[in-house]
Amino acid sequence: MAVALKGKIREGRGKGANRKLRAEGYLPAVVYGGKSEVSLTVNPKELKKLIEKEGINSLIELAIEGDSQPKRVVVLKDHQQHPIRSGWEHADFLEVNMQQEIKVDVPIILEGHSPGEKFGGMVEQNLHTLNVKCLPGEIPEFIKVDMTQVQLDQVVHISDLIVGENIEILDHLTEAVVSVHQVKVKEAKAEGEATAEEGEEASAEAKAGESAGAEKK
Repeated sequence: MAVALKGKIREGRGKGANRKLRAEGYLPAVVYGGKSEVSLTVNPKELKKLIEKEGINSLIELAIEGDSQPKRVVVLKDHQQHPIRSGWEHADFLEVNMQQEIKVDVPIILEGHSPGEKFGGMVEQNLHTLNVKCLPGEIPEFIKVDMTQVQLDQVVHISDLIVGENIEILDHLTEAVVSVHQVKVKEAKAEGEATAEEGEEASAEAKAGESAGAEKK
């Protein structure tokens, strides 16, 4: 089910106009994927609140003031983060057809703790999102890995993940998602200890040489 978000047609173009809009509390954005591309602004606080509540891939019913269409069903496809300050610089929305499949990245979350952690195992997550293809109405909010079933020295691959039967995974199934392994610490002698031992060995050899020389005399 789509959630509502309001927007407004954006007239200005370029960095200067966008900078002014952000200073006024608006987020420049664009909608593409439909019959025509639409430049607009949205309230960044409302968008952030929506994403935090519904998930990054939630369906959004976008009502744009001044638009030729009363509403557009979209998903947030991409966003640009400011390189220094917190907050977004720009947002890209993809207009979707509910009868056509789209490609999205779905977050992978780890739930629970592995039994291997009790034995010194370290959890290493190699993959944080899964690239899938499905109908807009079937996009999962996230894909879960039950860590309580992952043992020490076990690797969970993409092929082990449980997804909906109508969801096509686009990543390689052999790719590792998460593993639990024990950190192997090499038992190496400290440099000082090695030097001391070498000195003791040299001293012993010198004494042995002196003893042999005394016996010859």
